[in-house]
Formats: sequence, C-alpha cells, structure tokens
Amino acid sequence: MAINLQKGQKVDISLSNLSVGLGWNPNEGTGNDFDLDASAFMLNANRMIPSEGHFIFYNQPDSPDTALHHTGDDPTGGNSAEGDDETIMVNLQKVSADIQEILFVVTIHNADERRQNFGQVRNSYIRIVDNNNGSEICKYELGEDFSIETAVEFGRLYRREGNWKFEASGIGYQKDLSFFVEKYYTGQVIK
Repeated sequence: MAINLQKGQKVDISLSNLSVGLGWNPNEGTGNDFDLDASAFMLNANRMIPSEGHFIFYNQPDSPDTALHHTGDDPTGGNSAEGDDETIMVNLQKVSADIQEILFVVTIHNADERRQNFGQVRNSYIRIVDNNNGSEICKYELGEDFSIETAVEFGRLYRREGNWKFEASGIGYQKDLSFFVEKYYTGQVIK
C-alpha cells in the first residue's frame, strides 16, 4: 500500500529501479496552458551539482552515469488526465558514489509572463513508483500552501548510511528555473 506523505516526512527506499512521476491539472478558466517543468539536480556532499550534466531536464534528459532519464516535456499538463505528466526514471544502483542527493524541482515555464502560479494548479503531486511492478510506493500531494509560488522543491532522494531515503520537501519559491541553476551550480551558465 502506498504511503501518502506530508511535508517533511521521510521514507526508506528499498528498491533501485524506480520512477519519479509528477502530475498536475490547471484550474478551469485560467487562460493559457500551464507548462510545468520537472527537473532533477544531482548534488554532491556540498549540495552542488558537480557538472552541467548532473542537471536533468527535458533538454538534457540523461545524467552522465545514466542513472537518471527524463522521459520528455509536457507543455500543457495533458499527457495524462489521471496519471503522471512528466517522469524521471531513476536507477539508484547507477548513481555515482559522489552524488549524495537528487533534488526534484518543478517550475512553471514563463510564469511571470503568463501571470501563473501554483495557486492556479490543482492535483499537483510527486510520487515514487516501483518500475519492476508499477506499484506506487509513496506520494506527496501539494496542498493549498503554494498560492503565489512559481517553483517548488517537491522532494528529494538522499543517501544515509549507505541507504536511500525520500523526503517530501514542499518548499515554494517565487522564482524560475535559473534561480535553482545558480543556487546549485558554480560552473558555466547552463542554457
């Protein structure tokens, strides 16, 4: 049975072949399509991405160690009426030893220009699915706390004493994707 997580709650992840699914539906009558973008930041012990390749998103779908694969962009939230709109496949056995955390962020593309925020989105969530049998392990649904935010750190996989855990982060920002790139990467600008 899947665990419904609350903000800050943590669970042990005892499998290595999993998917991180993200889903959402725009509220009716809100105008433009909502283009939410899922991204993953593979962080080292200093909470920084060690190279440009450790930032996974629709334009850079694969990590250098082939542990993460972004399956593609959903510019409208219409990939699935009931299921995941964007998915990042994860094989924890392939994650490089120097990576201690994988942070999952969702941003609204052109949020300022379109005057959009997470308050205009309903049923947004992140979930962990066992790729071996398709069963949902845990799910974190974003609540009403994010009425003005344009970006959310939904959750993170992290190592503790050789084991992986998942934490439902639920940290909102009035920022765009470039904010997270600058926060977690000290190298050249990523385009």
